[in-house]
Amino acid sequence: MGAHVSVPMYWRSLPQRLRLEGRRCPACGQVLFPPVASCPGCGGELREFRLSGRGSVVASTWISAAGAPPEFAEQARLSGGYAVGMVAADEGPMITAQLVGFLEPPPPGTRVRAVIRRLYVEEGVVRYGFKFQAEGAEV
Repeated sequence: MGAHVSVPMYWRSLPQRLRLEGRRCPACGQVLFPPVASCPGCGGELREFRLSGRGSVVASTWISAAGAPPEFAEQARLSGGYAVGMVAADEGPMITAQLVGFLEPPPPGTRVRAVIRRLYVEEGVVRYGFKFQAEGAEV
């Protein structure tokens, strides 16, 4: 079974899912994504901060139909699989996400940008969120 996200939890997480809203500590400058309550570095109070959505692939792999979580199984079945990776956001946080528009896992250092895409349907609600694609690719 995949990670269930209830409708209320999904609605509460829309700012981070659709606008890449994280938090930034004014005291030490650390940027955190997904957002947390207080700075783990200095304990400072955090302020909302919108990430640019740009970064570089640090590591990536290919998920085939047999290894896909249930919510992405149909996508994997239709496409034969998909790339996922760790992206170092230009602002600092590491973000795990699907990498779209690639026919194989992109190499480390590949520049990417966030795009909003349909993720899956759960409880009759289409779930949208970010994925990353090559920086020069068309939306």
